Amino acid sequence: MFGLFLHDIFGTHGYLAMRRTKREIAKVQDDIARLNQENSDLSYEVKALKSDPHKIESIARDELGLAKPGEVIIKIPQSQQSQIAKP
Repeated sequence: MFGLFLHDIFGTHGYLAMRRTKREIAKVQDDIARLNQENSDLSYEVKALKSDPHKIESIARDELGLAKPGEVIIKIPQSQQSQIAKP
């Protein structure tokens, strides 16, 4: 009788194994939800890059440092940017 009790708790299909499996399932479901959200965000980004000229211009200006004809770009080094933000 005591052996059956131990097997029900500590066995390969016992209570502890079931609890561990439920935690693993919950973690995988959280990962799936996070990845689905990330996939949705990236799909939106791709769609915007294909169809929104303002998005492309924004990236060209911010990341590539490009400007329209007649514009002047002034870059402030990162070290000075943090000093300016802390007056």
